[in-house]
Amino acid sequence: MIDAAAQGDRGALDDLLRAHQERIYTICIRMMGNEADARDATQEAMLAICRGISRFDRRSALSTWVYRVTTNACLDELRRRSRRPVPQDPPGDINEPGAHAPTDAVIARLTINAALARLPEDFRAALVLRDIGELDYAEIASVLAIAPGTVRSRIARARAMLTQDLRNQQSFDDRPNP
Repeated sequence: MIDAAAQGDRGALDDLLRAHQERIYTICIRMMGNEADARDATQEAMLAICRGISRFDRRSALSTWVYRVTTNACLDELRRRSRRPVPQDPPGDINEPGAHAPTDAVIARLTINAALARLPEDFRAALVLRDIGELDYAEIASVLAIAPGTVRSRIARARAMLTQDLRNQQSFDDRPNP
């Protein structure tokens, strides 16, 4: 399928993209922290895969290369996002009359995604590739073009920062309302 896609077989390329689409989006949503940017990064990653499949040299597994392309698309989108103005008033309040109260699972997911978004990009990328992408340290090192020891360090530090952030958020949420 890889050879056929690399030689311009659109059906093979479509099959290849479909096979990786869910994992690409999962990485993007965790890296980007919001759905709109994740969709943009997913689209950019898939376009980059289409453009680059003919140059895939098989020095790594296809999935490792796909993760590398996806991570780079996310990092590019994060750089673009940092140059965009941030809206001051978020649209709508979940506590407004008529708003649907989110479930605990949704709140937990949003809390984790927000905490992930606050991690430095390098740490977030390593953690997401390990815990969401389920890559091993060597694969992450290849994707991020860093040493395996650096991968271990970034993941450990990212987990520590994430844990502390979530603890701080819990302490903040547990404060009595005035």
